[in-house]
Amino acid sequence: MGFDPPLASPGSAPVMHRPHLHVDSGTVTTTRLRRLIAAPRAVVYRALLDPHAVAAWKVPQGMTCEVHELDARVGGAIHVTLRYEQPTGTGKTTAHSDSYRGRFTELVPDERVVEVDEFETDDPAMRGAMTIAITLADADGGTELLAVHEGLPPGVSTADNETGWRMALDRLAALVETVVSHPPSIAP
Repeated sequence: MGFDPPLASPGSAPVMHRPHLHVDSGTVTTTRLRRLIAAPRAVVYRALLDPHAVAAWKVPQGMTCEVHELDARVGGAIHVTLRYEQPTGTGKTTAHSDSYRGRFTELVPDERVVEVDEFETDDPAMRGAMTIAITLADADGGTELLAVHEGLPPGVSTADNETGWRMALDRLAALVETVVSHPPSIAP
């Protein structure tokens, strides 16, 4: 089973210029990024909630992602583990992994996904509820994505979090832009 986005109508793939990414670290505990994606909002929204798509995109380079649970409804649970490909000894949950659990607090189809997550950890510097809000808007024939990650625990480097989000959003864009540019064929 793979990511199965809504089919785009023929000739509807947006034409966009080079992807734009903007980072604004307004406060010490918040990461805010904007990304222009050459895909319709419906396709991007679906990739935010499809467990197979999340496993493919919501992970920085050098790690793999396993989605244990993703119940895409308000109040629904999410449980994810990110594993380091090379042993680093710097994981938040184990020496080689970062796991988090949370729940969806807001879902507006094709517009907004909000989840509240917390790392599974014994380290007090890595504890605390984090809110991730992703908002989608039409822009330049595609989608402008705004990701706001608030409430970072004090042990999480804002710079590292920004870098990880950049990498993840690059993967998201590549995933959905490929789907839009190469829609599956339908046999008669």
